[in-house]
Amino acid sequence: MKQRLGNFTIVVLVVMTVLVWVVFPPVNNGSENFMRAYAGEVLGSILIVLMSSSLFLSTRPKWAEPFFGGLDKMYLTHRRTSTSAFLLMFVHLLTVPISTTNLRLGNYLAMISFLGIVSIVLPTLAPRIPFLSKLTNSTYEGWKKLHRFIGIFFITGFIHSLTIKGLDAFIAINWVQIFFIIGTASYLYTEVFGRVFKKYLSYAVEAVNHSNGSTTEVVLRAKKDPIPKQHAGQFLFVRFPQDKTLNESHPFTISSAPREDVLRVTIKACGDYTRHLFSHLQAGMDAIVEGAYGMFDYKTGGQKQIWVAGGIGVTPFLSFIRDIDGNLAHDVDFYYTVRHRDEAIFLDELEAAAKQNPRLKVYIRFSSTDGSLTVDEIVKNAGGNISGHYIYMCGPLPMVQAFEKKFLEAQVSAGNVHYEEFNFR
Repeated sequence: MKQRLGNFTIVVLVVMTVLVWVVFPPVNNGSENFMRAYAGEVLGSILIVLMSSSLFLSTRPKWAEPFFGGLDKMYLTHRRTSTSAFLLMFVHLLTVPISTTNLRLGNYLAMISFLGIVSIVLPTLAPRIPFLSKLTNSTYEGWKKLHRFIGIFFITGFIHSLTIKGLDAFIAINWVQIFFIIGTASYLYTEVFGRVFKKYLSYAVEAVNHSNGSTTEVVLRAKKDPIPKQHAGQFLFVRFPQDKTLNESHPFTISSAPREDVLRVTIKACGDYTRHLFSHLQAGMDAIVEGAYGMFDYKTGGQKQIWVAGGIGVTPFLSFIRDIDGNLAHDVDFYYTVRHRDEAIFLDELEAAAKQNPRLKVYIRFSSTDGSLTVDEIVKNAGGNISGHYIYMCGPLPMVQAFEKKFLEAQVSAGNVHYEEFNFR
């Protein structure tokens, strides 16, 4: 229940916004378009509340993680509130009465805000449309740089509401101004003051190990203070300031055990940034680390567990296994699936861990030769009934979503299915 409190709070704030407008309605000025203007003001207010919530979540407040189920789930809520606000913006535009003969400054600001937000949000919702993909060069880095301007258009949109001839609703307008302040402060914190107030830690790259032709294990050692209170399965944000391309903060799962005196992150070269990292990162370079984040923790689950890793999604499970140290307190069936054998990493270590821990069963699947892993097979290996099991998954999102559906059909409780939503775009 606690992990849903964050989403519930946003819903309550939206409902309260509507109620404020209903309980303290604007003065009817006798205009024939009064009801349209009234509805438009309500929709615009909800739009500001949703965008403010989205901007607040972008600050990555660690204290809020338990109320959403981890930072990865917070970003999922961020996308949902942003998408809802984006769609509501069109409804607002079609609802409010617009005069074409007596244009004010606010009308022009509204158009600037509308076009700006559309140009930023559409590449996120439809990244494969050629025209839109050019705005971001089809990369995460390009999208992230473009996304930094969203707060400017949020502020422009609110100023628009102050510079048009709006309705007289003192209490409702002041209620909405609270969210404008929260959203603006969140945006400034993220883009301007974050590097001053956030806890960034200095590390050095101690080693760069290539596990195969596309995967890099980066070993980081703290120059002074290490990451505090880390648990297995968490992730961090890291950048390498001595390389222009790598001086962009990216999230990576920690694959080392918390007790180790170094941090290990295992990264697959699958985009411009990670390919550049594979070929250019060198030992001795500086690293700036932020974290750790996330609540993907098998220790909070029940005795019987199933772990499913797809591709580079094995990284949090590496951290789990390295943290066990021969004393596993759960019965675990661990499935690690990759397409080809040469894509698999740390196989010897996984098999050694299974020998050391009798309660850990490791199943390695090469789908090109063995066929795709199925939930039916997992259920069969678990004795035919997994309704009381706890499920932990990390891998490509389509795989995770398909497996989640099948696990629920196998009578696993939704509260027992856990996965890392590693999609920050």
